[in-house]
Amino acid sequence: MNRKATKSLAKTVSALVFTLLVTTIVIAVPISADLWAQEPETVDRIAAVINNEIITLYDLNQAFAPYAHNIKALKYPPEKERQTLFQVRQDILNQLIDSMLADQQVKRDQITISQKEINKAIERIKESRRFTDEQLRQGLASQGMTMEEYRKEIEEQVMRTKLVNREVKAKIVITKEDIKEYYESHREKYAGEKKYHLWNMYIKVSSDSSSSERNDARNRMKAILARLKQARSFESLVDELKNSSSAVQGSDLGLYRLEELTEQLRQVVKKIGVGEFSAVLDTNFGYQIIYVQKIEESQAKPLEAMESEIEELLYAELVDNKYQEWLEQLRARSHIRIIN
Repeated sequence: MNRKATKSLAKTVSALVFTLLVTTIVIAVPISADLWAQEPETVDRIAAVINNEIITLYDLNQAFAPYAHNIKALKYPPEKERQTLFQVRQDILNQLIDSMLADQQVKRDQITISQKEINKAIERIKESRRFTDEQLRQGLASQGMTMEEYRKEIEEQVMRTKLVNREVKAKIVITKEDIKEYYESHREKYAGEKKYHLWNMYIKVSSDSSSSERNDARNRMKAILARLKQARSFESLVDELKNSSSAVQGSDLGLYRLEELTEQLRQVVKKIGVGEFSAVLDTNFGYQIIYVQKIEESQAKPLEAMESEIEELLYAELVDNKYQEWLEQLRARSHIRIIN
């Protein structure tokens, strides 16, 4: 099965997201890739046999239709569109097979759900989407679905989630050592961040400037540097230049992390202290002087403060991996026949 499609299904189930697409299209799409550009028609036959149950072509087309619509809207070249439609259709079929295998296991394990649990799941959906009960019903009606049919869909999804809780989640154990190992291997993610508030003064020099023009620009910048060395405030000198006709200009560049700067500026800035300025730099931009007005540092995030977040990350990753393994095992012991 396409791993991306499988991961999508796994994340949906493992995250307890009981969401039904209310954009379901009920007009079937013909199976042949060569016929996708033709008018829709309702066709039905067996698309796949999973143990003692079947997925019909109508079921497949109904699930595939919204994806086909979106792909066509992208206006791919004909051959790429054909290939994309074919691949996505195969992915959707595999998702339907996995869902049916899960439903069959639900029956074998005699997993049940109460009406109260269905009500709670629907309320969570309404709350997350900020739907009123009337808005939800109207949305379902516009797609030709009744509330009773929707409740049945939610029931199936919640029972699949219970199955995953039993077969996958209950068997996952994350230790303190696992959390520490993740923290240590992602130090850069939790390290404190340093930002430099930079100003500059500059003269733009183009690549085709003559030697005399470049020398003149360099001398002007050296004169500015001399004034700065006489304890002249960098900020006040920038303000003065703004109100003059001088070719030298200045600006407040704002906050930067070192990795956001060019290699040349990075090497210069990390050697400058707060309130200090560089020599005259010959850069691709022209001649300039860099000034570090201040340095802002955020504190590193200690392991103790990040344990819960890391545990959630590891848990989600393990659920995903274990769910794939469980699905593969379930497929291996099942009779699956795809009918082309």
